[in-house]
Amino acid sequence: MRTDATDTAVPPPREHTARRRVHAASGKRLGAAHPRQEGPTDLRLVPPALAAWGTAAAMLHAPSGLVAGVVLTSLLAAGVLLLAGSSRQTGRGRATAHAGAAALLCVAAAAGSAGLHGSDVRRGPVPALAVEYAPVTAEVEISADPRLTRPRVSGHHTAPPSVLIEADVRRVARAGGAAEATRAPVLLIVDARPSERTTRGGAGSPWLALLPSTRLRVEARLAPARAGGDRFAAVLRVKDRGGPEVVGEPSGPQRLAGRLRGGLREATDGLPADARALLPGLVVGDTARITPELDEAFRETDLTHTLAVSGANFTILLALLLGPPGLAQHVERRGLAPRLGISLRTTALLGAALSLAFVVVCRPDPSVLRAAACGSVALLALATGRRRSLIPALATAVLLLVLYDPWLARSYGFLLSVLATGALLTLAPRWSAGLRRRGVPPRLAEALAAAGAAQALCAPVVAVLAARVSLVAIPCNLLAEFALAPATVLGFLALATAPVAMPAAKALAWCASWPTEWIAGVARTGAALPGAGVDWPGGWTGAAALGAVTLAALLVGRRLLGHPWWCGACALLLVLLVVQPPPLTRVITGWPPPGWRMVMCDVGQGDAMVLAAGEGSGVVVDAGPDPALVDRCLRSLGITRVPLVVLTHFHADHVAGLPGVLRGRAVGAIETTAFEEPAGQAAFVRGLAAARQVPVTHAVAGEVRRAGELSWEVVWPPPSAPPSQGPHPSGPQVPGPPPSGTSPPGLPSPGPPSSGLPSPGPVPEGPNDASVAMLVRTAGLRLLLLGDLEPPAQRALARSPAAQRLADVDVLKVAHHGSAYQDPDLIRRAAPRLALISTGQDNTYGHPAPGTVDALRAGGATVLRTDRDGALAVTGGGEGSEEPRVARH
Repeated sequence: MRTDATDTAVPPPREHTARRRVHAASGKRLGAAHPRQEGPTDLRLVPPALAAWGTAAAMLHAPSGLVAGVVLTSLLAAGVLLLAGSSRQTGRGRATAHAGAAALLCVAAAAGSAGLHGSDVRRGPVPALAVEYAPVTAEVEISADPRLTRPRVSGHHTAPPSVLIEADVRRVARAGGAAEATRAPVLLIVDARPSERTTRGGAGSPWLALLPSTRLRVEARLAPARAGGDRFAAVLRVKDRGGPEVVGEPSGPQRLAGRLRGGLREATDGLPADARALLPGLVVGDTARITPELDEAFRETDLTHTLAVSGANFTILLALLLGPPGLAQHVERRGLAPRLGISLRTTALLGAALSLAFVVVCRPDPSVLRAAACGSVALLALATGRRRSLIPALATAVLLLVLYDPWLARSYGFLLSVLATGALLTLAPRWSAGLRRRGVPPRLAEALAAAGAAQALCAPVVAVLAARVSLVAIPCNLLAEFALAPATVLGFLALATAPVAMPAAKALAWCASWPTEWIAGVARTGAALPGAGVDWPGGWTGAAALGAVTLAALLVGRRLLGHPWWCGACALLLVLLVVQPPPLTRVITGWPPPGWRMVMCDVGQGDAMVLAAGEGSGVVVDAGPDPALVDRCLRSLGITRVPLVVLTHFHADHVAGLPGVLRGRAVGAIETTAFEEPAGQAAFVRGLAAARQVPVTHAVAGEVRRAGELSWEVVWPPPSAPPSQGPHPSGPQVPGPPPSGTSPPGLPSPGPPSSGLPSPGPVPEGPNDASVAMLVRTAGLRLLLLGDLEPPAQRALARSPAAQRLADVDVLKVAHHGSAYQDPDLIRRAAPRLALISTGQDNTYGHPAPGTVDALRAGGATVLRTDRDGALAVTGGGEGSEEPRVARH
């Protein structure tokens, strides 16, 4: 093994003494092969970086006069300090003066940059036209990748998806007026065309294929941007008249990046659903295929950083090139570069070229530049192994990025990125050393320390955004970490290979799908645990409280490390808190109560009920507006099998939560009303059923079915309800109701037909009147579930042949969330002992109506509501021997 001449040369006595002190500070004995010769951490650049950060955040929306005053004052004060420092006799005094001057110069630069960027939002004709909501013709240049919004439930409707595009207005003209040149950042909102909404959820919109730097001419209506620090001068509501009108092609680098990204998407087309969606996100941050369900799982486990372009992507590639940390400058260095005989200088140039390619492929917008800067910090760590001395490098990256794009100073993503990187450079090495001293293997100690340090610093900021704290973040990140590197490396290889050899790219993508599926499995498994997260107060008050709790836990944990038994007890307690075994949970919380027969879940403004059908089995009636809420309710009940899902009608507050019912459960069939309106939500249900291969049938009055001790009769709608609108291109043809005595696969077996089928009834006026209504019998109780029936349908039901069987029920699920529109004759006939209302807190509809509640109570019913009482579980005895009892959760 050859040695460097500098290693054998004898240094002068004074230099030799200094080296001995630094060597001693490294914690290594003299003569060790690769000591980390690090002195005290250099923090001189930290105050200027923080000062620039705070100044940029404060000056973005400040008046121009105030900005100019801050710049001039800072420059004058810096000059005074420099003059005062030059007259100081001591070196420490001069250093202090120079440090203060540097911080003031950074403040001046940040204030000037923020003032210029902020003025783009306020100057020119666009803000004035936005106040008037003026229709305009504008020429815009796209500045970021278009993205599709997630469907949002608003009342009983689902807001259609829209395409969001960040752009700069270059020319704008009021209708009939002359065009004016300008430069104003705006947000374009393009509504998906009706065909795209129903068939593909907007994913087929040609607007999504546009590349950054493309110039468009659009006809739109301007509107003011959201108040409170928005970086856009206005919002443009674009009229989509057949697709975008392109007036300028994208730049060469953007076309190259688009071809590479498109090649990766094509290479992943044949992969399983999770790998197909995740791999482009892991490699280049392309999350267009991520489903809301998978996105929620990644949020619940704090794995969303793997789906964004981050320094981790860059670091993995550099590690492949340079090898393990600390060996890059030694003859024993590893990685691809030394194996190929590439010198250290050439390797550094290759790293720079790789950084440039990374920025080009992942788009040169501020978020990617931030990732490249953080990755460059990691590159220095790989090359030198001197983590403590990298704080100045991180401070420099923060300073340059804030000066380049002051809007980053208000970005939570930027804050999380800096905190995570700082944690890896400061806390993680110390925690890792402490764990190694207590016998933890080195690799495991580094992984634990890195995940724990990043979580400790980032969790308070995440709490500000999500008002929730993940208890599974650290183990899920540790488990995902092992698969992240192979998935990223193979994905980048597929990206590079796709333009020249698509079969090879598909093979590489298939190999990458295995670790990618593992990451998706970790996220789904972690999110499915009952105690995966706990609700936490949002806002900065909640962040401060979480920071205090984290600090206290670290102090207590440090003392507990010396007591293995206490550590084991705390670990067991945490596991029980996360897993929440049903027997233990039932003993502690009393939920679910023994012998429960029906549960009305608390899903906000919507309906979701569960009818007990055996151990771990339940018939679900409606799914609520939120998949997470109904999934949480089913998990709390221990439901793993759902023989039937009954969707009373297709309003969003009853069907939008269906993915939560299907999540991790065996579902036999879905039964719906034949009145398939709204069409978009009916198509949504059909699409989910087709993806899971769950049969779909129509409910018709007269059906009688049984599942164990549970039986029910469909009492509405009558057969005269209009038939299905026919097969839809995006889903299978829905079969009609099964013939008497038969049942589709997975459906509970039918019982004997009820006496007296309903006569043809009126055509429903809307989805509410076509709701499926059921008379349920279980454990001696009779429950009447009315869906969202309105008074016309309620009156027709009261006159139907089934009306005699609706008298004197034990439990009534009040129609339409207890609205004022009720038929008093039906309520008097039902005469329930217990009336349950599912409604959301502070809803804007006034549900439940006071008159409805008073009428129910006047009839002798006990009225309970989910907005005040939470989830409600009904229990009862056999054949009317006991009154129905209710447990609240």
